[in-house]
Amino acid sequence: MKSALLREYGGPLTIEDVEPNGLQSDEVLVRIVGVGLCHTDLTALKGDVPLPLPAVLGHEGAGVVEAVGDGVSTLAVGDHVVLSFDSCRECAACTSGHPAYCQLFAAMNYFGTRLDGSPTMQQGSDDVHGSWFGQSSFGTHAIASVRNAVKVDKDLPLELLGPLGCGLLTGAGAVLNVLRPQPGQSIGVWGLGTVGLAAVMAAKAAGCETIVAVDMNSDRLAIAKEFGATHVFDPTEHTDLVWEISEHAGGLDYTVEAVGLGSVIRQALETLRSPGTCATLGLQKLENEITVDQGHLLIGRTLTGVIEGDADPHTFIPKLIELWRAGKFPFDKLIQTFPLDKINDAIDSFRSGQVVKPVLLTGEEPQ
Repeated sequence: MKSALLREYGGPLTIEDVEPNGLQSDEVLVRIVGVGLCHTDLTALKGDVPLPLPAVLGHEGAGVVEAVGDGVSTLAVGDHVVLSFDSCRECAACTSGHPAYCQLFAAMNYFGTRLDGSPTMQQGSDDVHGSWFGQSSFGTHAIASVRNAVKVDKDLPLELLGPLGCGLLTGAGAVLNVLRPQPGQSIGVWGLGTVGLAAVMAAKAAGCETIVAVDMNSDRLAIAKEFGATHVFDPTEHTDLVWEISEHAGGLDYTVEAVGLGSVIRQALETLRSPGTCATLGLQKLENEITVDQGHLLIGRTLTGVIEGDADPHTFIPKLIELWRAGKFPFDKLIQTFPLDKINDAIDSFRSGQVVKPVLLTGEEPQ
């Protein structure tokens, strides 16, 4: 099988031959059809997530199960699956419906190996670090588990479904699982990448009457309006953005911050009415100190962090697919595809903002 290897932080990825390091009893080998590029992959490429090298990234994979471990009973060869983050499914967070806050989340998604320390891939006698979000799907194949492989119907466009595993799940989940606006309420979204635009779509699906979208990219603002935003703002065009939003849209019941900069988080918090809740989703790096005015919290405003949309992929991904089938979550409009061997071009287009959601196609057809 072939995978895109990261050998040096900040360097290009190289397509190389690797071998799977066996299948454990609860694992599946998935032939990847399409895999999305996510901002967290870019964070790891820079070295801001200290994954050991060489490594394979990619955590929005979708494909066909090609082999199963001897303990797997819920998936079979030929099943179509979307791969999401991994979780133990046994700790208090997992068993209470919050696997994104699994006690073993870091070890199962960021360390580059299985929990027992073994790699999922090798090159000859050399280890290749994988298990990135329980998959490492920048390649023709990925090893995942029954915990993070979500079975989907075979009539769906499998090559486009990978982003449901992270970016789309994160933005939509923050709205539908955490903030839970009621019809007629108001919401604002800062940062209109995949996560932010997923939040806009989810807000529209939830029946929000006022939807504010903020970004410096005019094309993204236009997409947000198409998806249901009632007010759009380029912060570079306003000397006091908080005042402008309040004047045109009033105080907001909820806000979503998908950038991760302290100045943006403060804006999203300050535009809330009291009480109101701001969900911060943007990841700049693992250590990212911010400062807020306590006064904004004392008057009844809440600032909360959200990982992976506080979603259980096994129930939430099917919900997003249902919304897509109903025309209420048109995420496919965000996607531009690239062949796997053009992964570095896709990364450049993603970084520059030219493409909202690049999806890499391996050339494998669903069956």
